[in-house]
Parts: sequence; C-alpha cells; structure tokens
Amino acid sequence: MDIIEILKEAFWGSFNSILGIALIVIPLMIILELGKEYKIIDFLSDKFKPFTKKFGMSGEATFPWIVGLIFGISYGAGVLVQTSEEGLLNNEDKFLLGSFLILCHAVFEDTLLFVALGANGVVVIVLRTIFALCWTYFVSHKPSIIENNI
Repeated sequence: MDIIEILKEAFWGSFNSILGIALIVIPLMIILELGKEYKIIDFLSDKFKPFTKKFGMSGEATFPWIVGLIFGISYGAGVLVQTSEEGLLNNEDKFLLGSFLILCHAVFEDTLLFVALGANGVVVIVLRTIFALCWTYFVSHKPSIIENNI
C-alpha cells in the first residue's frame, strides 16, 4: 500500500468518525437549547431538587447537576462556574457536583458514542450512574472528606 492510499484511508476514516460524532452531539446541543428556551430544564430542576438534597447538595446545585449529567462535563462545568460566580453554590455543593460529574457526565452523548463503538448502552449508563451516585452519597455523608478537599 503506498502513501496515497494510506492518507486516503486515514482521511475517510477520520471523516466518518467526525461525522458520526457530529450526528450525536449536534442534535443533543439543539435539544439543550430548546430545553432552555422552553424552560424544560427549569422544570426538571424543580423536580430533582429533593433528589439532590439527599446527596447533601442545595437546591441551587440541581440545574448544573442536570446539565452536566445530560450534556457533559465541559458544558456542565460552564454552568457550574457561572452558578458559582453568581454566588448560588457553596463550596460543599461545588465539591459534590464535581465529584458526581467527574464520574458520570454526558450520559446520553457518551453512551451513544460507546454504543457506536460496540458497547452495551444499558450497561454503560447503569454502571456509571450507580457508581457516581454511591460515591457522591458516601462523600456527602463524610464531612471530613469534604472539609479536607475544599
């Protein structure tokens, strides 16, 4: 195989990978924008506030938690930083949100990408979510861990 064939194969392989990722990420970003515009994210935040409180987080931590969980660590981190700058989150909220989102973020996006590579989507979602919930619950009930890390 000569260099031209190798370059062609690399180009088309890369192009197909990028196209596959774009077909997953772009619709998710559109859904996020629609969710924000039509206040669906706000509605979900209100519904999940009791849940986040069980993990030691304030009600204000719910919005960045949902965004990070669904749309990813980079977008979730942006919302987390913005919410922090507005003074809505205390240090414990930031630590617990970070702990959860490091382990379990972009549930739909990452899962779809792993499925495209041949993984079982249900196993990926269930294991990531269970592990992140257990870890965050454990950490939220160990004040010494939080105090030593904030």
